[in-house]
Amino acid sequence: MTKSQKDNLFSLVKSMTKSEKRQFKLYVGRLGVNEDSKFLNLFNVLDKMPNYNEKTILKSSNIKKQQLANVKAHLYKQILVSLRLSPSHQNARSQIREQLDFASILYHKGLYKQALKILDKAKDVAILHEEKNLAYEIVELEKVIESQYITRSISGRADELTIQAKELSQANVIASKLSNLSLQLYGLFLKFGYAKNKKDAKEIQEYFKARLPKYNINDLGVREKLWLYKAYLWYSFLMQDFLNCYKYALKWVSLFELNPEMIHLNPVFFVKGNNYLLESLFYIKNKDKFHEYLSHFKEAIDKPTFTKDENIEALCFLYYNVNQVNYYFIDGSFKEGLKLIPEIEKQLPKYQDRIDEHHTMIFYYKFASMHFGAGNNRECIHYLNKIISNKSLSMREDLQCFSRVLNVVAHYEEGLDYHLERLLRDTYKYLLKINDLNEVQKEMIRFIRGLQDIFPHDIKKAFVKFYKQLKQYENHPYERRAFLYLDIISWLESKIENKPVAQIIKAKYLEQYA
Repeated sequence: MTKSQKDNLFSLVKSMTKSEKRQFKLYVGRLGVNEDSKFLNLFNVLDKMPNYNEKTILKSSNIKKQQLANVKAHLYKQILVSLRLSPSHQNARSQIREQLDFASILYHKGLYKQALKILDKAKDVAILHEEKNLAYEIVELEKVIESQYITRSISGRADELTIQAKELSQANVIASKLSNLSLQLYGLFLKFGYAKNKKDAKEIQEYFKARLPKYNINDLGVREKLWLYKAYLWYSFLMQDFLNCYKYALKWVSLFELNPEMIHLNPVFFVKGNNYLLESLFYIKNKDKFHEYLSHFKEAIDKPTFTKDENIEALCFLYYNVNQVNYYFIDGSFKEGLKLIPEIEKQLPKYQDRIDEHHTMIFYYKFASMHFGAGNNRECIHYLNKIISNKSLSMREDLQCFSRVLNVVAHYEEGLDYHLERLLRDTYKYLLKINDLNEVQKEMIRFIRGLQDIFPHDIKKAFVKFYKQLKQYENHPYERRAFLYLDIISWLESKIENKPVAQIIKAKYLEQYA
């Protein structure tokens, strides 16, 4: 099935709410343009279209083919101007920018004192809301005005602005370095996953130390601390140090709890911080705290006062539901968690333009793993095929790897061995191609390939032997990453003891963590 053509303007029109569309038409009316203007006609046509189709646009409007590109560009710009004026898109950041623009206009009109008065108030708001880049811009404009000696300002004003500019500049430099480091580490994680060996770990450690700026924690503001905790969080994830992941994710969330006004201004960071806190608790298998923080997260995002635009709404859907699924993985309650799958799948199409493909594939892998744990191997294979057949998924190679390995196991479990040899060959070739064949995967492929030559009465011995081989990697600093995606040791124990894999996982959880 071919995908419908994507168009930026069409996506923008479809993302607009009823009130935003109504405001746009009022805005166009205030412009004094003719009701039959081409860009307004184009808006009405796109609004009614279920899918983007250029032929339908040309047929339903008075726009010629050679005019279409220009009319689309003009409409796109007018929609953005209209949305910018909407109260729902106004926040402290946009209001500060607006005041800066007003002050600039007054300055150019020669109304210097009025400009300085507006700038002084805007600067206080910017500093209060940790908008130090904007605060620096304001100080720079204040310096321009003061340097003309027109205002006859009080003595010491020049020194005051110089010191303020220096402090803001230093804070912005540290924030920039920390945000760059955080983003670079996140990029490494998306591309390569966790450190695979000592060489990887050493490179990540050196990479982190070389780029971490010197700082005094007492001198950092909320914004700088946020980027610092994010950088340490991603470093800890890459190194599979999940206790430190929990430590820095908790610091991140606590930062917002101590500064609640920042939740309104930076809801994306608040939501992401809660997600990483829950993910850390999932990896260290603390189900009680996981349930506690998941409940707190749900309460926070359901409050009427919580800022929620289309982007935030999509992120809340993504993170809350991924963690709802994870809750049942902690102790192997797979059958209880199956009820979530149709509920989430039903809502996924609503967010398909706002949730990237990588996260959609994570949902499918979670669904596949949950069905596998519940003994529904055919359903498991169904969701894995969605990942394996996705040729455009270039991120998270480890997700593709373990999807293919789990696919082999599910086929074996279901007795679908008529093309198992081809599956094994394709999986092995794929893993070799991306150079991501760790010891656990090697042992696993060899084992399943060898099962075809083992007599039925010797299969249990083979499982025991394979279990002993893998057990040595369970707490290995690098090889253990395989078990984060696929708990193959519990699967082997289920085969040896002739019990459901969910029962094995639950018993181990109760023994080790409960």
